[in-house]
Amino acid sequence: MIISKLGNSYRIESLHPLFKKLFEYVKQHDLLNQPTGKIVLDGDNLFINNVAIDGVSGDKQPLEIHRDYIDVHILLEGNETIGWKASEELKTEIKSYVKEEDCALYSDQPTTFVNIQPGEFVIVFPEDPHAPAIGNGKIRKLIAKVRV
Repeated sequence: MIISKLGNSYRIESLHPLFKKLFEYVKQHDLLNQPTGKIVLDGDNLFINNVAIDGVSGDKQPLEIHRDYIDVHILLEGNETIGWKASEELKTEIKSYVKEEDCALYSDQPTTFVNIQPGEFVIVFPEDPHAPAIGNGKIRKLIAKVRV
């Protein structure tokens, strides 16, 4: 898991060949004032889900894991908490992995929580079980999917 501000994205752009393309696009477009929906930057290799959601309580948000994609959560508006737990500590699967959805869900409680503000991002790799969208009120965010 990596946490930082958009202005510091250059520090981690070398970790994946598509990170620079993603962060340049986000910085060059006013995505808060764009309609929600999917933005395709490089076919199935790189796309962004621009979403407006209601925050949920931490005890109701399952941990999710992915195998084929890195998630980059970029907060545009509101406050969000993202929970995390080490994958080797997961015990209670509630939804088996489905390749087409690239997701499995676990009811375990996170052991670590990160609070992010607009202009900050969290990168979660396939080995990072995470519980996004924890909070109160409206959350406007980008969820970029970067193929591993």
